[in-house]
Parts: sequence; structure tokens; C-alpha cells
Amino acid sequence: MMGLGYIGLPTAALIAGKKTMVNGVDVNPKVVNTINQGKVHIVEPDLEEAVSKAVNEGFLKAHLEPKEADAYLIVVPTPFKEKNEPDISYVEAATKAILPLLKEGDLYIIESTSPIGTTEKMKDFIFGARPELDGKIHMAYCPERVLPGNVMYELVHNDRVIGGIDKASTEKAVAFYSEYVDGKLHHTNARTAEMCKLVENSSRDVQIAFANELSLICDKADINVWELIELANKHPRVNILQPGCGVGGHCIAVDPYFIVSDYPMESKIIGTAREINNYKSFWCAEKVQTEKLKFELEHGYKPRVALMGLAFKPNIDDLRESPAKYIVQKVLQNVNNEEYFIVEPNIESHHIFKLTDYSEAFKKADIVVYLVAHDEFKELPRDSSKKILDFCGILSR
Repeated sequence: MMGLGYIGLPTAALIAGKKTMVNGVDVNPKVVNTINQGKVHIVEPDLEEAVSKAVNEGFLKAHLEPKEADAYLIVVPTPFKEKNEPDISYVEAATKAILPLLKEGDLYIIESTSPIGTTEKMKDFIFGARPELDGKIHMAYCPERVLPGNVMYELVHNDRVIGGIDKASTEKAVAFYSEYVDGKLHHTNARTAEMCKLVENSSRDVQIAFANELSLICDKADINVWELIELANKHPRVNILQPGCGVGGHCIAVDPYFIVSDYPMESKIIGTAREINNYKSFWCAEKVQTEKLKFELEHGYKPRVALMGLAFKPNIDDLRESPAKYIVQKVLQNVNNEEYFIVEPNIESHHIFKLTDYSEAFKKADIVVYLVAHDEFKELPRDSSKKILDFCGILSR
């Protein structure tokens, strides 16, 4: 298992839980040491129990270097570079690391979200460096499609799309996943499987952009967007999503760029949706600044501000591409002796932000800014003496 992050580690634990020996690989020594102690470095329900059991039973071990195996899963990050171009250097590095270990009959699978054609590029790379393996190993692409906070369940029960570089590779990969996945396994080719992952997340991004655009319109029109969406969704063929302060995470906020980068002239809606969702974060930050100035003019002193949430979605510790984190950073760029309380109940500390307990922050603040709909925030009082900026629908729940 090349990569022991938010997807790699749960997948490794799942496979090891079926009494299959798994050697996990990560470049971070702290991650490797933590896992080998039967502990985890990320917050995910049921994960630590699964990892602890697999490690204690001897079916899961973590390493800094890859070990020889029969199947190699590439589950590493695929961020984007400048100008939003996809970066597959981690996939390339992981592939290069296992290159000397590959042998006839092995199975190579990429799970990392990747631009169209990545599996074929890795095929050319592997066979170019090891021509004797051409036609002798199986290669496929199988994207993850799980929801943070419910990963251990969805890894087992969600359908999977599996595409090989040839029919034999597809069949080999399907046979592998059938040992661990109860969901349906759908056969296709590598390029279609790669595109399927990008399309799934781009579709979500476009739908969220519609909701976020509605929230901007409703703010100007003095309409409660949450009530509006609830009423509109009473129509039997309407299902509008909920707006927020943007879109985050390593999937929905990133994957559409993989399509836009390769097909800029054809992906107009996808590209515009990205712009809308990015703008929503900027708009929220500007809204906070405006309310600060209004408060100071009305009361004659600077407000104390609670910024509630840093994660990219509720009830997780994942801050990757988080619009809430962007908003906090943007707001703090214009600090002028105001007192801020930054809250994220799912992490103990942050290397930049000083964190405050959510109930203490709420009690002390004059302005409360809800950025993420964490469950803890729903328990707080609806204090009319405070100015509440609700960007995630806390007050409508």
C-alpha cells in the first residue's frame, strides 16, 4: 500500500482485516511509527480499532520503503500545480519506488485521483524501464469514492469502478477487490474509470455552485436561502444542495481542474462552478470584515470575533483545501487590535492558529462566524445579543 493517508490507511486496514498480509509504505517516519504501535494519525470512526487489530495480529506493518508483494496499490496525493494543472509526481515517485520489485503476474492499481491517461503513462513508464514485464503484469485504475467520517463502511459497501489497460487486467483487479468489497464491481477501461472519478466530483461541485450562487443572490434580495431551498425542494423533481462557505477537501475542490486543464474550451460549466465556489470563500471573508466595521461604528469599540471551524466539512479533522481555513487566514490578514477566537473541535492544536474551546469562544465573542456545521456548534444557544454570521446553516438546523 503506497501511501497511508486518509484513504490508504483505511484500505490497508480493511485488507489486513481479511487476514491478508499488507505492507504499508509512507514517507513520513512519524506516520510509520504511529501505525506500527497500532495507533492512527487521522480522525476516522472505527479506523483505530481496525488498525490496532490488524497490527496486533501481524497482518499490517508500516515501512518507509516498499516491500515485495503480489499486488501494489498506489494511494498517494495528486495535488495541482500553478495554473491549476494536475501534479502526478507522487504517483510517478511511488511507481518508481516499486519498479525494481515488480515481477511476472503482479497486479498494479492506481487509486489516486488522476488525470485521464495517467494509468497509460505509468504503463509506458514501467514497460519502458522493465521491457521484460510487457504483457506480464496487470495494471488497472480503481478510484476511491468514500465519504470522510464513514470511510470504513463505504470502503466495503460502495460500488467500485475498475478499469484495466486491457481486459485481463480489468478481470484481475476485479478479482482482487471482490475479496474485500461487498458493493458491485463495474468493469470498464482505465481511461473511463479515471474520467468517472473526475466527473463524479465535478458534478457535485457544479451542484454546490448553484446553491452557493443562490446564497449570494438571496443575501442581496433579503431572502433566507435556507428556507428558500427547503421550500424549493418540496418539488418532486428538485433537489438543491445546501450552500456553504465554499468547497474544500482533496476531491471536489481539486478534481474539476483535472478536466478543465485538459479540456479548457469544452468545460465551461465545470470551470465556472469552480470560480463560483472559490468566490464564495472570498465573499464570506469580506462579509466578516464588513460586519466588524459596522460593529465598531455602532458600539465604539472593536469586536471580539469567534471563527467557528477550520475543517473542510463537518465533524472531521481534515483541513485540506478547506474554505474555512482560507477565510480565517484572509480575515486575520486585516487584524487591527481585534481579539479573535479560532475554533476547531476535531483537532487538538494547529501549527499556525491558536485554538480556543468552542463554548468559551462563543461566550466571549461579540461576532460569531459559523464556517463549518460541526455537531458541537448546534448545541450552542441562539444568543440574540451577539451578531451571528451563519455561512453553513447552523441556525436553520
